[in-house]
Amino acid sequence: MADTPDVNKVETEDDYIHVRFRDPDEYDEVRTPDWAENPAESVSENSEVRTGKVEGDDDWEVTSVLIKKSVGENKAEEQAKEIVEKIES
Repeated sequence: MADTPDVNKVETEDDYIHVRFRDPDEYDEVRTPDWAENPAESVSENSEVRTGKVEGDDDWEVTSVLIKKSVGENKAEEQAKEIVEKIES
């Protein structure tokens, strides 16, 4: 089992707090997959998970989690970690 990645950056944008774990530029493709909705929503309502596909590999990794702005940055970071743990465990 992989360790949960460390939070790279936390930025508040328009409606979301963007909790970044990995640099999206390192990936061939970045998506917000439907299958990630359930684990994300089970932790934080209206959250979204972005995943990146590693070039030459079939693996997808969580690049970032978007949490509703109303949650606040500290709680958003905790919730994002919890979501990544659910997905990557």
